[in-house]
Amino acid sequence: MSFSLCKSQQNDDCELPSEGLAKIAGGIVALGKFDALHIGHRELAIRASKVGAPNLLSFVGMAEVLGWEPRAPIVAKCDRSRVLSSWAPYCGNLVPEEVEIEFSCVRHLTPRQFVEKLSKELGVVGVVAGENYRFGYKAAGDASELVRLCEEHGMGAYIISSVMDKNQVHRSMNSSDLKDKGQVSSTRVRQALAIGDMKYVSELLGRHHRLMLMLKEQGERTKTSSGWRVSAPKSYLLNLPPKDGLYENCSLLIGNKNPVACRVFMDTMHIHLETDEADPLDYETYQELRLLGIEFGDSRPVRD
Repeated sequence: MSFSLCKSQQNDDCELPSEGLAKIAGGIVALGKFDALHIGHRELAIRASKVGAPNLLSFVGMAEVLGWEPRAPIVAKCDRSRVLSSWAPYCGNLVPEEVEIEFSCVRHLTPRQFVEKLSKELGVVGVVAGENYRFGYKAAGDASELVRLCEEHGMGAYIISSVMDKNQVHRSMNSSDLKDKGQVSSTRVRQALAIGDMKYVSELLGRHHRLMLMLKEQGERTKTSSGWRVSAPKSYLLNLPPKDGLYENCSLLIGNKNPVACRVFMDTMHIHLETDEADPLDYETYQELRLLGIEFGDSRPVRD
């Protein structure tokens, strides 16, 4: 479950629903941009869970405020709770909660004002951040200042080392980026998806990449010589796909049904799923569920 700190409709103040306040008050928050929910993010949650109930605190609406081009998320919003639940065994059987703050509510805060908001308004008793974390207006604050300000406000501050990318082939892919020291990042996940290296994507995420597809119409279903083919526009995808091409060893997930082995082919406009089994979208299933999960195995596209 996630909670959003957003602007009140009555005024320009930012307020958190009481249920959300109750969840994080007295708790520990991990700070970061949790786009990919990769293994580095998981380490933040693990460290937080050793101190208290783990929460992931991130900002939403940055693209709109800063004028960035919109882009598809790495993890579909509807799939984030599943990923976080899978972290429970690493976090003392605690499932991390997500708390989202509207970026417009904090963008002008100094580092000190930001920590004061965490302490006084949200009731947070401790924070966890990576060694490269920046915060405050124009990213003026660094990890050492975060520790100092938290101490002043009676909060615990726990800084962890970056999780480094162990893939020697791709480790230097961001050599021109001064912020990149070879650590696992959401940017690396996006780049790995862009080249279609799903084994590398799995290494960065700590799980297989799951693409979510929302069928808005029955779509095109075709009987093939060995099974069925389902096609849909790529506009129906809810998160970022890998590069176009044919991917073997994938799995189709529909509700609580067992995974169905499938092949995935993507071109510029469409995604096509092929299975050698019975029609995965029988009439009853289609009437109940239009949300499909497509999990990629550790492979590269067979052809582009």
